[in-house]
Amino acid sequence: MKVILPFIKPYRTSVTVALLLMLVELVVELWHPLLLARMTDQGIIAHDFHAVLLWGAMMVVIALIGFASGIINTFYASDASQGFAFDLRSAMFGKLVHSSYAEYNRYETSSLLTRLTGDVNQLQLAFFLSLRVFLRIPLVIVGSLIMAVMVDARLSLLLILVTPVLFGVLGWSMKRGFGLFRSVQNQVDRMNGVLRENILGIRLIRAFGRGVHENRRFTNANDDLQERTSSALRLAELTIPSLLLIMNLSVLIILWLGSERMAAWQLQVGAVLAVVNYAARITAAFSTVSMIVTSLSRAKASSDRIAELLRLEDAESPQKGSALETGAAGLSCGVVFEQVGFRYPDTAAAVLSDVTFEIKPGQTAVIIGATGSGKTSLLQLLPRIYENSEGTIRLDGTDIRFWPDERLRGQIGYVPQEAQLFTGTIKDNLLWGEGTASMDDVIEAAQRAQIHGTIMNLPHGYDTVVGQKGSNLSGGQRQRLTIARALLRKPKLLLLDDCTSALDAATEEKLLAALKLYPCTTLLVTNKIASAQSADTVLLLDNGKLLAQGDHNRLLAQSELYRRIADSQRREELASNV
Repeated sequence: MKVILPFIKPYRTSVTVALLLMLVELVVELWHPLLLARMTDQGIIAHDFHAVLLWGAMMVVIALIGFASGIINTFYASDASQGFAFDLRSAMFGKLVHSSYAEYNRYETSSLLTRLTGDVNQLQLAFFLSLRVFLRIPLVIVGSLIMAVMVDARLSLLLILVTPVLFGVLGWSMKRGFGLFRSVQNQVDRMNGVLRENILGIRLIRAFGRGVHENRRFTNANDDLQERTSSALRLAELTIPSLLLIMNLSVLIILWLGSERMAAWQLQVGAVLAVVNYAARITAAFSTVSMIVTSLSRAKASSDRIAELLRLEDAESPQKGSALETGAAGLSCGVVFEQVGFRYPDTAAAVLSDVTFEIKPGQTAVIIGATGSGKTSLLQLLPRIYENSEGTIRLDGTDIRFWPDERLRGQIGYVPQEAQLFTGTIKDNLLWGEGTASMDDVIEAAQRAQIHGTIMNLPHGYDTVVGQKGSNLSGGQRQRLTIARALLRKPKLLLLDDCTSALDAATEEKLLAALKLYPCTTLLVTNKIASAQSADTVLLLDNGKLLAQGDHNRLLAQSELYRRIADSQRREELASNV
């Protein structure tokens, strides 16, 4: 909770006003039975109509005061809780944006979505109800006990004995509920994960006829959620009736003892009525405990999950003596790896080991190798998506750890394996890479990426709406759009991670020729030997090690593995042409 509490501070004024108004409501509620007792003894029993009017009018006035206090309290409680949720959600989103990729990958997408939405909503509701109900409930119980003792201590003795026992039972129930509802929230994550996979993979599911299987997966996850939720709610369902049974029996005993003392002229009717009224208010307070147990248990589980997210470490800041201080004016952009090693967090095996090479400014380098050889991992070290575990990576002679992330990444155009597009127009998607670019720049980038002609053949050209994740475009069209988006940034270092796999040979040849003329350093991850033939240098990776470096002809002459890859692809090409 220490991580969560600072988000309440900006709303101290609203919280203070809400609490003061809640206290006004509390005073009104505790005063009401005393006025009722006075009206009963001095008015109804004494047949004094004026006393009835007097005490009745006072009851109406304080009821109106309580009503007005409740309305205004709701306004301030809503203001504080909504602002609190807004700030908390913004901070969580900011933490995700600025956290290191390794930290980000610790959580599934479904879990992050649940924390940003459902968990924040649970805390918002608990905060609002705390200002409206939760804090008032224990005060009503304690205040009613005190007032009952002031009316008649002997008659209130039973309430004094029973109430602490009920609080103990309630505390045990809430402690058990925290663990149960955390289990519920974790299962919500898992169910959302299954749901998300099915929504995103609906085409594949239908193509493979796996609808029944996926329906069974979702049903199992849903059944598990229902079972865990039922277990959590059953605790409250068993606890509350027990509390109410004890309280109602206590009220019956109070009525019996009160009637005995009234018969002996030891107690007035109004006193018995007031004590019973206070006992009824204590009973009513405990009747809302089920809501408190459920909401606070959910809120505790949610706050733990949110705090876990807020404790994520930000991406590593530049070291002292940054590139700005050493006088580097920008990226030219040469790339040097010096004995670089890398392993993913929480894994012992090295993905890259002792990788050393140099790419001169303006050169095009192709990175080739078998699946799992470390090609993508190598590429992701340059924009510091991940941090290298060993060695040094230099851009234009400067260690990339000395560059502020924003400036470093501003010089890099990165195209990942999966072509990620957003809902909006084609123009919007391209400008996402560089929002200040002109339309001429957009068209130029599209032409270099060999997608301009395709766009112009669409019904609305650059204003054509792209479906979710580019669902209304082919794989090759999506890949070329993401390349155009990267080019629009006018990068000095272009990183292409196997993003031409869906292109036909002719289109890919034109694209690579256009990129060859583009004034930047280019690193292209690919499995196609044809793409390597025109490259300035080829890096051959195998099991995380750099086996060879040189141009296409040199590797054909010196590397047996490279020759095998080339021969295999040549045979496949000949077979496909037969």
